[in-house]
Amino acid sequence: MLAAISKQCGGLFVIFGLLASFLPCPLSAETVQSPDPAVVGDSPAHVPPLARDLSPRLKRSDIEKALRKVADWQLTRARPDFNKDWTFAALYAGFMAVPTSVAGSRYQEAMLEMSKSFDWQLGPRIGHADDEAIGQTYMQLYLEHHDPAMMAPTRQSFETVMRIPDDPAKPLWWWCDALFMAPPVLAELSKATADRRYLVFLDHEWSVTSAKLYDPEQHLFYRDESFLHQHEKNGKNIFWSRGNGWVMAGLVRVLEYMPKDDPLRPKYLHQLKEMASAVAPLQGEDGLWRPGLLDGDAYRLPENSGSAFITYALAYGIKENILDRKRYLPIVKNAWAGLLSHVYEDGRLGCIQPIGAAPGAFTATSSYVYGVGAYLLAGSEIYKLAN
Repeated sequence: MLAAISKQCGGLFVIFGLLASFLPCPLSAETVQSPDPAVVGDSPAHVPPLARDLSPRLKRSDIEKALRKVADWQLTRARPDFNKDWTFAALYAGFMAVPTSVAGSRYQEAMLEMSKSFDWQLGPRIGHADDEAIGQTYMQLYLEHHDPAMMAPTRQSFETVMRIPDDPAKPLWWWCDALFMAPPVLAELSKATADRRYLVFLDHEWSVTSAKLYDPEQHLFYRDESFLHQHEKNGKNIFWSRGNGWVMAGLVRVLEYMPKDDPLRPKYLHQLKEMASAVAPLQGEDGLWRPGLLDGDAYRLPENSGSAFITYALAYGIKENILDRKRYLPIVKNAWAGLLSHVYEDGRLGCIQPIGAAPGAFTATSSYVYGVGAYLLAGSEIYKLAN
């Protein structure tokens, strides 16, 4: 997934951070900011053997072991390079999800330390979902500790964003992955402040993106408008498993913080059910999903960031009685077993596609922080389902 592109602001001036001065938007619509690939992950030729000490049984002790093995490896490896980019923001979401009964508060304490080091600031691009994703972790920590300083920069940034006029030529969230990045932060802000304006804005922008990118017949999202007329080798439309996984994860993270009686809620429940029904029959024999959802035979390896996010969403749906347990639990069980089959002896999680914008090539050893975040979200949700 490309770190993507800044929304054009024209002559609009925005408030940046906690400064009272006004600054012009510094980035054009075609400016690209990409993280250092070496920091985000790698694809080494030689790695340890695959782990032989993990069980796919849905027993909490087994799931705890699988969570800790990967989380500990990634925390040690990534901690020196923590940053505010979307890639790491997805990892932070995974660390925050790990139940305290699994690792005490070790991972949450690391997230608190990280957040303090950045003074609770979002990334530099106002209105860019990639730079707002870290706000999910800030807001979760605020909801736990209730320190106004934890929420203030995120709230101020979104107050600015909500005053930016829509650009008919390019939606605010013009690529589908953005629906994981920014909307959950708005849902968390609404919960934290009891201010429904954040949900109304979320719903407006989500509706704009859905109208452009959601296929009403196949119930899947195109990555962006450039894919509307592209096709797989078999002639079917290109629906990227990672992009759709991120959307499904965004749906459940919005639902997690949206009040049960909110009139907007049925819309998001409906879309989650539609997408779950669409991806279920596309699961591979190994329990995972290929990069291109509609042409699995064209891809040798499964893609574990998309697969893990899909698994996370399905497990959440079962737990919350949104999805039928009898139908979807076997899918989740097979997916979890599939994910564990790509964990290496040292805790590395493989088969994660590097940063890109479409189904692409990668190796079995490829490991990137956002895919580990997705794995931790999936495992943590399955942990809650387990006996």
